[in-house]
Amino acid sequence: MVWALSVTETISYGVLYYSFAVFLVPMREELGTSTAQLSGALTLALALTGIGGVVVGRWLDRSGSRWIMTSGSLLGGASVLAWSRADDLVELYLAFAGIGLASAAVLYEPAYAVINSWFRRDRPKALLTLTVVAGFASTIFLPTSQFLIETLGWRPALVVLAAVVAACAVPHALLLRRSPADLGLEPDGRPDPGPPPDPVGGGAPVPVAGTGLAAYRGPGAAWRRPAVRWLTLATALQMVANAAVAVFLVAYLLETGAPPGLAAVAAGALGALSVTGRVVLTVLAARVGIGTVTAAMVAGQALGVVLLFLLPQPAATVVFVILFGVGFGVLNIARPALLGQYVPGVVFATVSGHQALAGQFGRVIAPLAGGALITAFGYGAGFTAVAGCALAAAVLLALSERAARCS
Repeated sequence: MVWALSVTETISYGVLYYSFAVFLVPMREELGTSTAQLSGALTLALALTGIGGVVVGRWLDRSGSRWIMTSGSLLGGASVLAWSRADDLVELYLAFAGIGLASAAVLYEPAYAVINSWFRRDRPKALLTLTVVAGFASTIFLPTSQFLIETLGWRPALVVLAAVVAACAVPHALLLRRSPADLGLEPDGRPDPGPPPDPVGGGAPVPVAGTGLAAYRGPGAAWRRPAVRWLTLATALQMVANAAVAVFLVAYLLETGAPPGLAAVAAGALGALSVTGRVVLTVLAARVGIGTVTAAMVAGQALGVVLLFLLPQPAATVVFVILFGVGFGVLNIARPALLGQYVPGVVFATVSGHQALAGQFGRVIAPLAGGALITAFGYGAGFTAVAGCALAAAVLLALSERAARCS
């Protein structure tokens, strides 16, 4: 099941999110619109993904992931097909509204809910498998989409991709169930002898639903727990930092005189190193604890920004990409793993959906706020804000771990 989810997540992310960058230029040329107008469609989709995630989270806690993810794949396929037939901005925005809602139903949040329900001892391994495989979505689907455009044209290329997304409904319908009990199984596929050692927590017991978390069984009660609030705010701040770097790094490097090839490679390396960071997180957390390691890696992102401005080029870029890149995707593993320790399973998806909304808000405002800062005060001010967000996120992650241990 984890491998099936990993494949469908890779497809969904690759088509519903990453492929837009490749279709931007041919759409702009044919539709006669600006880059900003076309990018607004993706912004709309991201906003609706965050808002829809709250509703989807409540559904997941009540009814499980099987039919919401199946329906989301079908809606995603239909929306990409509508995208292929868009002749003006109104039709394009309507198609991306559907893509945004479909994304809420099929991307990481519902997949996290599945893993939280099905795994306890093996949860970190399952999260690692899911996020490492899906981390290659851009690597696979950017060149694939470009090949389809060059071979078929952008509209037929989208028809092909629509069919691929819709096909994900098949494994979702056949393999997903609400809980292991539906198949007569225990979590992890074997009898549960009690609170297990945490594979990524240095041997500390893992709180699971019904074990020490009874006071937090309602969503409102869960939000009253400081650890949940700090984790949510840390998620939003790190998303601001990541999104700002993704948007402005290439432009900054070009302004400093870096060759275009180096700037492009540096930006692309962030994604590759994010996969490395997830593996490093899982290995180190087995000795130190997942919250501590995550906080250190996010703090390393802030250090990377500082060194980007202090060291000479090209060493500054290399050091920055390594430090910032390894922390780029750590919360994709750490947030659901930590949240699974902070709240009972019966409210996990609802709380996770609200956290995802906070992250999406950070992703949406980062280009706007960062662009305003850079326009008014220069790249130094913009990247200083990035470092501040990363450092604050690291502090909040450490506080959330401390609050969880004390409560």
